[in-house]
Amino acid sequence: MGRYLGASCKLCRRENEKLFLKGERCTSAKCTFGRRKYAPGAHGRRRRKESDYRVRLREKQKVRLYYGLMERQFKKTFVEAERMRGVTGENLLRILELRLDNVVYRAGFAVSRAQARQLVGHRHFEVDGKVVNIPSYRLRPGQVVSVREKSRENKKCPIFNAIETMGSRGKFRPRWLEANDDELTVLVKEQPRREDIVDIPIKEQLIVELYS
Repeated sequence: MGRYLGASCKLCRRENEKLFLKGERCTSAKCTFGRRKYAPGAHGRRRRKESDYRVRLREKQKVRLYYGLMERQFKKTFVEAERMRGVTGENLLRILELRLDNVVYRAGFAVSRAQARQLVGHRHFEVDGKVVNIPSYRLRPGQVVSVREKSRENKKCPIFNAIETMGSRGKFRPRWLEANDDELTVLVKEQPRREDIVDIPIKEQLIVELYS
């Protein structure tokens, strides 16, 4: 599957929103977004007409980049959310939040979703005692994500560096997750609610209108 290999800071500047794509760097003085709050490119400083289509497109792009999905994968997720019962926009965010890589990030075991995706792909985590290396694996309430025994024994594993970097392990943990800091496990207690996603402003209705 394809993935973006360019500069992450340019994505934040393009969306005029700090997306926290590079973990610790995004909260430091090195963050490019804080120094250049305009779009990248030769015409980045030029004013653009904010048409209705542009507003909706940029909102979709922001959410897609925030969770680290490619265009086809995001569209497929939206179609699935549209077929589910309930509000389509909230269904979309719920599916994205229940991804394994996102839960690993929310648990504080990675400094960014990109690192969480890499750690999952390198088989550092188990779900209900079975190794899962698919970042898009969707978790269900009652399932437990844990760090593999082999990874716990390796103190040079990036997971421990992430925990140390984050400071408080529960900093990014929403209430629908219950973590055991001693066992390095996290339990999915329930389905995430819309009010639990507060770390970045998202207007999911604009995405629904764009695809409609």
